[in-house]
This record gives sequence, structure tokens and C-alpha cells, in this order.
Amino acid sequence: MNEHFRSITLKATRAEALVESEVIQNLWSGYGRIVRCGLEGSDLDSVVVKHVHWPDNDHHPRGWNTNLSHERKVKSYQVETAFYDQWASRCAAHCRVPKCLALETHGDEVFMVLEDLDASGYAGRRNSVSENELESCLSWLAHFHATFMGEAPNGLWETGTYWHLETRPDELAELKDQKLKKAASAVDKKLKASPFQTLVHGDAKLANFCFSTNSVAAVDFQYVGGGCGMKDVAYFISSCLCEDECDRREAELLDTYFRILKAALEQAGKNVDFRALEADWRALYPVAWTDFFRFLQGWSPGHWKIHRYSERLAYEVLESL
Repeated sequence: MNEHFRSITLKATRAEALVESEVIQNLWSGYGRIVRCGLEGSDLDSVVVKHVHWPDNDHHPRGWNTNLSHERKVKSYQVETAFYDQWASRCAAHCRVPKCLALETHGDEVFMVLEDLDASGYAGRRNSVSENELESCLSWLAHFHATFMGEAPNGLWETGTYWHLETRPDELAELKDQKLKKAASAVDKKLKASPFQTLVHGDAKLANFCFSTNSVAAVDFQYVGGGCGMKDVAYFISSCLCEDECDRREAELLDTYFRILKAALEQAGKNVDFRALEADWRALYPVAWTDFFRFLQGWSPGHWKIHRYSERLAYEVLESL
């Protein structure tokens, strides 16, 4: 960490000294890293620093090294900065996010000083989830969607999610399924046509949830933006359940989500026709699943999420268009 960013961290935390104690992860394609910094002389024991810098050479793990790919990543960090600066403070306990202590954009670098969720009791990471944890994540999504229901995504992606069609022409070009390829625009338009738009997290996979004893917090807001909440729900379920569970538990999990969403909207004071919203979004669940399936088929055709359940939903959606 250079002296400029070190001084920002010290000022934000009122610390006397800091130590770069642990690399949590390197960012995708060599765009920087996330580190946990121990503090001396501060009320905080530690903070998490996300330090982004544009690489000299872009080495994408799956070979997608294009100008468009770089532009998308640069925009994603601008969006994440905007989220923490303008939106994150509205996320209450039911959709907990890390507190942002400092933000700085300096040349080709972005620097974020964030609350250390581990130190705040959210140290759990999961490869698989219990029933309570599954419901906690669906509850986080429901409260996030309720909080921002009907709001314009100012400063964020106009359409959230990292797989959004307009940002993924390279992957669409590689898609071999011609019927799915031709229908991609219609699927996208169907999701955008929902009268019930909110903010979506945009990368709500299990790995981006941090668990405490009784609740969860979420991280990684590079692809937050406008959209139908079913995008997050379908993507989250696909990230933590196998094919058979996705199929067998679809109705049950949607029931759980909508039960919580109804209460969350009332709590947030949103004047929404909930019966109409639920009917609209339930019908869009397979559409949202198909939208992500379209991306996967072009991006990584051998991915484990490409299975019979995904294929069946996509077939049904394509037949209905």
C-alpha cells in the first residue's frame, strides 16, 4: 500500500499505525486485491481494504481479454464506489452490508476502506447451507429488494447483474444454441418489462454472503443495478443447490422469499400491489434463470450449472415467447 492510501486508512480509522496482515483474495483477472489490515491505536481492531488498480496485462482466467471486458470491470468498480457512497447507508440490519469508512479514486486506482465483517461477527463462509442459512440469504435478498423497490439506479448499472446481455456480446457470439441465441433479446426485454423494478445485487452467489450465528451480510457490489428481483433469487439458488434440489424445492423456496418480501415491503413503507408483484415475479423466475443460462452457455459451456433443470426451464421459456 502506498503512502497516500495508507494515510487515508489511518485518517478514516483514527489509527496510529496499520499492518497489512492478511490477503483475503486477489481480484478477478489481476485487478488488485482485498486485504485485512490490523490497526493500532484505533477503536477498531481491523478493517478490510479493497485496492483496485488496472493491470498492465489482462489475464482473464477463461480467456476473455478484450477492451470490452476491461471497460466492464472499470465500470463495475465505479458502480461499487457509487453504491457505498450513495446507497449502502440505507441497508438496515435485515440486509446488512459493510460500513464504508473511506473511498478514493486516484488515477487508475480505486481504494475502499470497509468495515471488517469478520470482526463484527460475520466470520462464517459456506460452501453449502443449512435450512436456516438458506432462509437467511433469501431474507437478505427480500429485504434488499424491498428497500429499493421502484427506485431509479442512479450511479449504478442501469440493468444490474454481471451477465446482462448488453454487456456480454462476446459470450453471445460464442453461444452455439441458435434458438436460445435468437431469443436472448426477447428474454432480456421480458425481464425489463416488469412493472416492478428494484435494485438487484447482481452477483448474489453463496460466496458473497458472510454468516453470523443468526443472520447474514453481503459483499461485492460491483454489479448492483436496476432489475427484477428474480434475477438475484434464481442466481442465488443456482449457486448453492444441486440440480435435483433446484427442481424439487422451487415452489417452496419461492414461497419463502415472497412471504418475507411481503413483510419487508410493509416494513419499508412501500405502497405496492403485492399480489400483482408476486404473480409477475413468479412468472419471471424461469425467465431470469434462462437469462443466466444464456450467459453460461456462451461463457463456459461445460459449467456445472448447465444441467437438465436449467435446460427444461429454458425450453419452456423459449416455447412461451
